[in-house]
Amino acid sequence: MAAATLRKRWPGLAGSFVALALGVALISACGLLIGTTTGLDNPDPAAPSAKKLLSFMAGMAGFVSVFVVASTFAFAVAGRRRESALLRAVGATPRQVRVLILGEALVVAVAASACGSLLGLAIAPLMARWLVSHEVAPEGFGIHPAPGPLLIAAGIGVVVALLGAYAAARRAGRVRPVEALNDAVVDRKVMTLGRWLFALAFLAVFVTVLLILITMPASMQKDPQLRDPRNMPVWALLIDILAIPAVALFAPLLVPPLVRLLTLPVPLASGAVGLLARQNALAAVRRTVSTATPVFLVVGLTASVVGSTAAFGDARAAQTRAALRAQYVVEPKGSGSLSEPALRHVKELPGARVTALGSALLTDLGGGVASGGAEAATTSATVVDGDLTAAWKVKTEAGSLADLKGPSVAVSTDLANANGWQRGDRLSAGLPDGTSVTLRVVAVVTPLLSLSEVLLPYDVVAAHLTDRAPATAYVTTEPGAPAPVLPDADRATVTAAATWGAAGDDPRARYDWIAMLAILGPAVLYALIAIVNTMMMSTGDRLRDFATLRLTGGNDRQVLSMVGVEALLTVATATALALLVTVGTQLSTMSLINHRILTDGTVLPFRLPWSVIAGSAAVGLALALASSLLPARLALRARALDLAGTRQ
Repeated sequence: MAAATLRKRWPGLAGSFVALALGVALISACGLLIGTTTGLDNPDPAAPSAKKLLSFMAGMAGFVSVFVVASTFAFAVAGRRRESALLRAVGATPRQVRVLILGEALVVAVAASACGSLLGLAIAPLMARWLVSHEVAPEGFGIHPAPGPLLIAAGIGVVVALLGAYAAARRAGRVRPVEALNDAVVDRKVMTLGRWLFALAFLAVFVTVLLILITMPASMQKDPQLRDPRNMPVWALLIDILAIPAVALFAPLLVPPLVRLLTLPVPLASGAVGLLARQNALAAVRRTVSTATPVFLVVGLTASVVGSTAAFGDARAAQTRAALRAQYVVEPKGSGSLSEPALRHVKELPGARVTALGSALLTDLGGGVASGGAEAATTSATVVDGDLTAAWKVKTEAGSLADLKGPSVAVSTDLANANGWQRGDRLSAGLPDGTSVTLRVVAVVTPLLSLSEVLLPYDVVAAHLTDRAPATAYVTTEPGAPAPVLPDADRATVTAAATWGAAGDDPRARYDWIAMLAILGPAVLYALIAIVNTMMMSTGDRLRDFATLRLTGGNDRQVLSMVGVEALLTVATATALALLVTVGTQLSTMSLINHRILTDGTVLPFRLPWSVIAGSAAVGLALALASSLLPARLALRARALDLAGTRQ
């Protein structure tokens, strides 16, 4: 029966096939790239790890696909309530109805997962080229096709499809046989007990994770991924991901009052188009939620992630303005390090004090005590050539940065507290070329986003670095002295400190935006395609409704107007839900920043990314209108009597 149903009703499940195939393609592409990242990470310690970035991309793709596939299957099954009731009326048991739905989902999932895995082979090289062009991965980075990632992605696709169809199958099994006599479909009790439990669980996890990250218990500070303030954007992304399903699961409860609020002027308007659109949205809450989910994901994800990234950029800029003492910042054009002629030219300027900063990776700092495990044994350090206090206001809790000479090290307060280190302690470490060295702790300092948790003098690591040139030079000049001017051949730029801090030219800030685009881009593109997919499914499922309206006196213009108003109402409702989740995620991000980063009394004001919200909502509206009006216009070419006889 499942096979026969698929042959007859394949257009109704085509949307589920497309949604699942695209999700599997993204996951398989990320999996193929993850398998080739060993030894190919960017040597710049400030750059995001390619492996971690791809893991987040795969996780985000899986997260979005779960929502889209679940809502798509739920919509497809909800449109077959009368068919399920007919099966019950002729003797089918609830278990048989559930098995029928799950059998259809399994067939669709296997076919879609196979196609998605093959599509991932074509997508992966494009993603690799993008990572190389944005300097997240080195030249030569690419894929080595292997069956493992493809099979894992296909397996994930099948599991996601079955999980997404299970809830819908249970509802189909509970349909009463008497509902076969009903032509109208009105949703009742859309907030089931299971949905309540999951919604409250996600909300509780969201609040718990936020409180843990703000307070950061001592036991968690041993993990550098949790402790380092520069990793806070990653954990803000986790908070965003937890907040979105919490709001989405409460959507059936929130949609009716939002629809009523957004359609308050409808009773005052002339004509029945607005009233019909309003009542359709209120009567079929599950359909409204299913069609609104992709729009909600686009607007909510984009606004939350962009807003959080911008907030951390503002925090870095505010901290830079308060802590930077140097008047000018000298950087290479593009990425890489300063050339020796440029650095020499700056140091030879009359009356100039130059502090050059670079990066290095240490292994097993403190004999491995600082590592939260084998994979965390590498520690990023800022290499200081010159007087750090001439360039930055660095608050010391113990010791003095003037002693940062010879085999010495300065560490952040969080790193010292996590490992019980004090001024005067001696720590073993491995230098970049594998040489072992013993370093004496000469200072414990308050961390800054622009500096690493570990500060090293340049003369300790100079002979052990592959690239000995620093990445940035900070210049302090005499009052009234002109700005430094470099020859064009030096391929370096000189920026006033105030402008540099306000522009967010810190390499870490640039990499944060690159990581945001890499993680968010494929997921949002997938959700945009899902908008078209879901709206076309919704329109195709309502052919009998259109015929009824035409047979009762409505013309084609009125039918199309109703479809357009419903699409507008769907997008407006989704945007309102997205605004709700964005407010929550921005407040959470502000709490993280003000408690973990801006500890000097500076407070960032609360700000929403209105331009991003408006832009993403406009794109969603354009796609929703196009993907609903065009199929409706094509369907109206048929006679009303022919449409009235269409099977549902």
